[in-house]
Amino acid sequence: MFSHPAHPIALGFGCGLAPWAPGTVGTLWAWLMFLLFRPDLSDLGAGLVIGAAALLGWWASTVTARALRSGDPGCIVIDEIVAFWLVLWLVTPAGLGAQAVAFVLFRWFDAAKPGPVAWADRFFEGRRGEAPGWPQGFGVMFDDLVAAGCTLLAIALWRWW
Repeated sequence: MFSHPAHPIALGFGCGLAPWAPGTVGTLWAWLMFLLFRPDLSDLGAGLVIGAAALLGWWASTVTARALRSGDPGCIVIDEIVAFWLVLWLVTPAGLGAQAVAFVLFRWFDAAKPGPVAWADRFFEGRRGEAPGWPQGFGVMFDDLVAAGCTLLAIALWRWW
């Protein structure tokens, strides 16, 4: 994990090494970090942190996927972290109950990969035997950002209804 500075970032500082459901563990860690640090950030500050984390995540995902020789290793969880931060940022102020609904929806969209999430997951796949590059690193992040968008759309429709 510590052979390159990108690895701890991509692995969610160890969350991705969980023996079960590393994506869920990474998303739970994201939720905890959001609850701890969001009160100290303005909306602009939170947006800048999420944007910077997305760019950093792209880099870390690319480097780590290349080192692991896999286009989208399950241990990379920075994508879940950044995407769930985006969801929480856009649904707050929301109580813990609404945040829990957002968590469940996000995990469902990310794991089940319906419609647009499945498309996003396939869009940046590399060819078999080809070393992962920047497009695959972006793809690691992209499908989770689409899952976040689907989560936000579902919440918006729920609130509208």
